Amino acid sequence: MFRMSIIGNRLSRLKHFRGHGVHSPYVYGLVRKVLMHNTLAPDTEHPLYTALSSRGISQKRAIELQNLAYYTLSASFSIDCTECTSDINILTADVTAEELDTAAKNAAQSGTTLVVLAPYLNRSRRNACSELIWKHHSTTVDNRGYIIFFNNHLPKQHYKL
Repeated sequence: MFRMSIIGNRLSRLKHFRGHGVHSPYVYGLVRKVLMHNTLAPDTEHPLYTALSSRGISQKRAIELQNLAYYTLSASFSIDCTECTSDINILTADVTAEELDTAAKNAAQSGTTLVVLAPYLNRSRRNACSELIWKHHSTTVDNRGYIIFFNNHLPKQHYKL
């Protein structure tokens, strides 16, 4: 049995494939320089990649998130911390749907870029992420594997890649 909701989800993401249809230079650069690269930046350390790999995050996701840290010029990071004020905070599937709201509020107050991994893991997590996107004051980028919540100067926009 084929679900019609799958078609709608894929069609809504098609317009932003490889950055086409993205009218924000910042997000276009994110797509082209971060999400479409499958290698780490040479001649630099990769502490975020190492930390994510040790937690069992796939190599592809770990590379993308390490490149995201470079793209956003993040000097510090935290993983699964709902109260942290580092430059980039990554929440894995170990963080419950109820804790996501607390983490999002703290990230907004401190200007932290928040990354929620596995946003479609289950219904409660999907609903919590949808509510966070709706309430968020800045740009969000959803690429199915994770959602990035920017807490900076970007306008309120939501991209489904």
